[in-house]
Amino acid sequence: MESYKSIEHSIITKYKKTLFHRFVGAVKDYKLISRGDKIGVCISGGKDSMLLAKLMQELSVHGDYPFDMEFIVMDPGYAPANRQKIIDNALLMNIPIKIFDSDIFSNVVNIEKNPCYLCARMRRGYLYKFAKDLGCNKIALGHHFDDVVETILMGMLYGAQVQTMMPRIKSSNYEGMELIRPMYYIREKDIISWRNYNHLEFLQCACRFTEQNSQTDGTGTSKRQEVKQLIAQMKKTNPQVDINIFRSVERVNLSTVIGYYLEDDEHSFLERFEPTVQN
Repeated sequence: MESYKSIEHSIITKYKKTLFHRFVGAVKDYKLISRGDKIGVCISGGKDSMLLAKLMQELSVHGDYPFDMEFIVMDPGYAPANRQKIIDNALLMNIPIKIFDSDIFSNVVNIEKNPCYLCARMRRGYLYKFAKDLGCNKIALGHHFDDVVETILMGMLYGAQVQTMMPRIKSSNYEGMELIRPMYYIREKDIISWRNYNHLEFLQCACRFTEQNSQTDGTGTSKRQEVKQLIAQMKKTNPQVDINIFRSVERVNLSTVIGYYLEDDEHSFLERFEPTVQN
């Protein structure tokens, strides 16, 4: 196993372009971090959130302005071995975590319809509250470029809507709090490469529901995994397809869509037509 110094060094040397530069790019492009912020960096124990923690540490050292952090681990009902794995990796990587408990897994494990959606919403609520209690004004999540692209396509194919996973969101329930996604430009393959290069082992999904293989389409494949495979197949003939999907929600031409929502207000292309004048 590598020491945390060599893990940190790899982020700003070997993976400077693919990880650190893209991380900083998203922070600057979307204005995710401001001077004086206190950010709750949310850690689930997987490769994405553990890398997020290290990138945030590096940014605090090499960035242009000061900000504070708390490294938050919510235990929603992990098996003891999974919880210990998170603790061990945090020690190995020099991440000073704070753990708090919840009973989310117990509450959603028997839910048949959209259990992952419910779990994610409950997790976010707990994280907002705990981070706010620690004096934070933002929480940071480890979603990456591939998550964003897959979400766009899933929304179209299964949700009949055009939407994306936003880089920053104002909380509607916790005043003054925001959610940010600083790894918005980072590709999953580069996260995997960094993990393997440093000989690190992280949790996969530790959810009881996934362990039981219940969230599937009847073939043992989750909808997100199905979309991931679809994108990989399309990239064989069009290597830019994931980038094109990403850019499609940056370049929405409202004059060419039949309808759209702005907040809770529904709009139609018919609004652009003047009433016909009768002679």
